Amino acid sequence: MTIWRKLLTALKDDRLDEAERDVLLAQAAVRIAADRCAPTRRPTADEVVTVAREEFAALIDPGQARAALATWGRGDG
Repeated sequence: MTIWRKLLTALKDDRLDEAERDVLLAQAAVRIAADRCAPTRRPTADEVVTVAREEFAALIDPGQARAALATWGRGDG
């Protein structure tokens, strides 16, 4: 399943609250930011925030971006 489809499905899920949706949004932004980076470089929190704003028209804070990066770094993203 593509990242976009996964995100859209999650955002439509009525069982999720706003905080859970923000987490999913941040994780999707990390995946896109990582795809845009050189293979030897990790995306920064600022890059993740920018992707969320530009691709999803959503605002996440740097703390949410760092948390999503930490999850992605463990191989969960």
